[in-house]
Amino acid sequence: MTTPAVLIERLPDHVALVTINRPEARNAVNGDVAAGLDAAITQTEADVDCWVVILTGVGNDAFSAGADLKAVSSGNGHLLRTERGGFAGFVTAPRTKPWIAAVNGPALAGGCELALACDLRVAVPESRFGLPEVKRGLIASAGGLYRLPRALPQAVALEMILTGDPIPAERAHALGMVNALAPRDQLIATAQALAARITVNAPVSVRHSLSVARQAPDLSDAELMAVSQKAQAANMTSEDFKEGPRAFIEKRAPRWTGR
Repeated sequence: MTTPAVLIERLPDHVALVTINRPEARNAVNGDVAAGLDAAITQTEADVDCWVVILTGVGNDAFSAGADLKAVSSGNGHLLRTERGGFAGFVTAPRTKPWIAAVNGPALAGGCELALACDLRVAVPESRFGLPEVKRGLIASAGGLYRLPRALPQAVALEMILTGDPIPAERAHALGMVNALAPRDQLIATAQALAARITVNAPVSVRHSLSVARQAPDLSDAELMAVSQKAQAANMTSEDFKEGPRAFIEKRAPRWTGR
């Protein structure tokens, strides 16, 4: 039986764990990974009991080495993307729920772009982040060229993009690109702890807030105010919106439903 290239596991407290499972290829993205991540998005988006998703890679060698060059050289490069999700079936896919990248090793090229496409990042100190495409006559066309300057000070991001040189996780953490560092044996637990700080809140409010915040770099204040007001109107129709004040009045913990 063939082992799936992407594994999906339900963790406690409304969290799903999605793992790229190609240790023999340093978790490089081939057609199976792209299809698997696309399917994982469909599954987690449809699951009303899933409020946060953690993305990681199997093993210690890499979070993801990016595009599988063997697949590309064999004429299957078109399979590394999906119509909805773009590269890896992920980087441009619409997602309403927060995703946390648990970076277990080097995240380079497309692997870095996968991490950047997540909303939050935790990493082991041994990991590195980089876009080395220019060293091979390529460009980081799966979001890295605009997401990296949003995640780091512009001068640092431009230095990484133009030289192709990576930075260690410690520096990425110091500069705000990585939310937390964790020993390897505590990486997923650290991501779960971060997820738990999210899932204690109203999931509908979290999703609407995240939707507005994701658009912040691209829209004017006036446009963002309109988007915020639309999100507020939608949030006010939810059961969670009614539950929050009710729980406060009754002096008890809220019982969120995600609806």
